[in-house]
Amino acid sequence: MPPVGRRPGRSGSREQILGAAREHFARSGYDRATLRGIAADARVDPALVRHYFGSKHGVFLAAMRIPYDPARLIEALAAPGRAGVGERTVRFFVTIWDSPEGAPLRGLLRTVVADETAAELMRSFVSREVFGKLAGALGVDRPALRAGLVASQLLGLALLRYVLRLEPFASATADELASLAGPTVQRYFGDDLPKIRTRAPVRRG
Repeated sequence: MPPVGRRPGRSGSREQILGAAREHFARSGYDRATLRGIAADARVDPALVRHYFGSKHGVFLAAMRIPYDPARLIEALAAPGRAGVGERTVRFFVTIWDSPEGAPLRGLLRTVVADETAAELMRSFVSREVFGKLAGALGVDRPALRAGLVASQLLGLALLRYVLRLEPFASATADELASLAGPTVQRYFGDDLPKIRTRAPVRRG
């Protein structure tokens, strides 16, 4: 009898799971997606999904072909403390996007311009799994708000650099961009932020 969750022989289950995961994430969004739902779409046991990828986070990285696991880099960015975290964060992400391994990320950025589903996937993943966890590691208050602000800054910078090719952002070095955008990111992570009043949603129609 084969191990639980496995299929006998070379069934291509890993590729089948990844294809199902892309569709499941696109349909459900990152936050609402589940390993069980991905397994159901792929018609495999959830144990097989965990065997290959470990977690929803791991499935997402593989399915979207993200070349690095942000969770492994949070400690390196946060370890020196809040001082300088803005420039470190900008420099790191620009370096990743610029590298050959960053090609899938650049492709995803181009997709989000025209595809709201892809845009929501990137926003929710980056805000929660990357900058949200970095804010938590830094011990700042209102981590979700700070993560959203940092995500807006860096995703906006990425769109200007890699999609719109707007100068001087397109030709600037990672160090130059870190010097330009780092102080803003530093403020989001390091300073007291003003309170934001919650407004009732505007009814249309």
